[in-house]
This record gives sequence, structure tokens and C-alpha cells, in this order.
Amino acid sequence: MIPLLDTHQHLVYRDKVTYGWTKDIPSLAKDNFTLENYKALTEGLGIGGSLFMETAADDPDYQEETRFVNSLANDPDSGLLGLIVSIRPENDEGFETWLNETIEMGVVGYRRILHVVPDEMSQSDIFRKNVRKIGAAGKPFDICFLPGQLPVALELAQACDNTSLILNHCGVPNIASGDLNPWRQDIESLAQIPNVTCKLSGLMAYCAPGNSSLEAIQPYVDHVLNCFGPDRMVWGSDWPVVNLGKGLQEWIAVTRKILFKLSTDEATAIAHDTAKNVYKVSI
Repeated sequence: MIPLLDTHQHLVYRDKVTYGWTKDIPSLAKDNFTLENYKALTEGLGIGGSLFMETAADDPDYQEETRFVNSLANDPDSGLLGLIVSIRPENDEGFETWLNETIEMGVVGYRRILHVVPDEMSQSDIFRKNVRKIGAAGKPFDICFLPGQLPVALELAQACDNTSLILNHCGVPNIASGDLNPWRQDIESLAQIPNVTCKLSGLMAYCAPGNSSLEAIQPYVDHVLNCFGPDRMVWGSDWPVVNLGKGLQEWIAVTRKILFKLSTDEATAIAHDTAKNVYKVSI
């Protein structure tokens, strides 16, 4: 079994930080989603390690979230190979201080969720200058855009060509509607930009309720594979948001079926090799 490096593991500890975005999502609104929960769900399923992905903690708490999860990662039994943490490139004030603090922590990457803010944010000179600083520091930047924003993602990738950008969730296609366009053309355009990597994650949550399956996501998986190729794709669980589908174990089973159709080298690239190169971690 090829080990999977999970590059998109969220954690929810409500006694430590607040997550206002979860309040209207019944499956995520109340419970904690801890490392112990994740380990229990994935036991025996071939997870070789995980990268914590910032969980969109409320603005006053995002730095505290990083410091808390970093304390968890200090436990050698945590399974955490690194942290992808929240940052605010739109603000010059405090940006470099936080960048330097987190580099000292040893974080492996950064993210700013961009589908909940005006497009103008990532189009600003300040934002792009600071994303380029992330690249100059040798760190990648995860980007999360809705499908209608993919032209904005393309502009950002072109403006920040020194920075490795990871497109979360295959660009969030609208699988429930069955629409491939214009997502399909926009993915083709993004794949032409060499500093963009595609993250195979999130897709089960975009299926129609109760209808998450390999068959539903196959056309979208095939397209990103054709455009990016396995050497420019990484894998992520998007746990616990994956519960909007049928859960983490289903997504791992579907992933194994996707990888089984590929050569060993191709499957290994998606499972962990590309991620090891992008985030500079080892399993």
C-alpha cells in the first residue's frame, strides 16, 4: 500500500480557538475534530503522515491556532509532519513579523482563503508583494478560490511566479450540477503556469448530497490529471469538511481506486512524492 501524505488535515479544538464559519454547517457546527479522532479514523488505511491545514479560525485567533497546533506537532507521536498556517498578505503591518515567527517555528507553508473576500484583495500590489516574500523565503502558498474566481487565481500565479502555489480542491468544481465549463478551460489555463500545483482534495463535498462517489468525480479527476499530470499533484483529505460527503474513510477508498489505475510512479507522485518536494517534508 502506497503511503498517503495528507496535505490538508484540518483540526478543530473549540476550547482553544473559534471557528465562526462552521456555525451553519450541521456536521461541523459543534464537535471537536482532534488528532486522536483523525488517528482513529485512519488507522490501517495507509496514512504516512499529515500536514495541518489552517482551519480558518476567526481573525483574532488565527495566530493562536498556529501556536497551539505547533505545540501538538512537538509530540513525536502526533503524525504531524508540518503546518500550513494562516497569514494575511493583504496587510503590511505585522506581516513580516508573523512570517518570521512562523519560519522560526518551522512551518512548511501558508494559506489565505480567498473565496470569502473580495477579488480585489489578491489583485492588490501589497498582497502580491507579500506572497512573493513567501516565495523568497522558500515557502509555498496554498490558494482556495471558487470556480468563478479561477481567472483571478491565474492572475495571481502570473504575478507571483517566484512562489509555489497550490490550488486547493482542484479549483472547487461544481460537481453537483455536472457543469464542467468554464472550470475545465480555466484549469487548462492554470496548468500552463509552471509554479502552480493542483491538490486532489475536497471533491466529495461538492457532489450532490448523498451522491458522493468515484463515478461522480471521475470526469473532474481525469481533467486535472490530464492538465497537471501526477508530478504536479498532491493529495489531501480535507477532513473534517470531507464529512459533507460520506466521510474520510470513503475518500481514502476512492483515492485508492484512482491511484490503482495509474502506474506505480504516477500513483506515488500523487500519494506523497510531489508533496514531499513542494512542502519540503519527508515520510
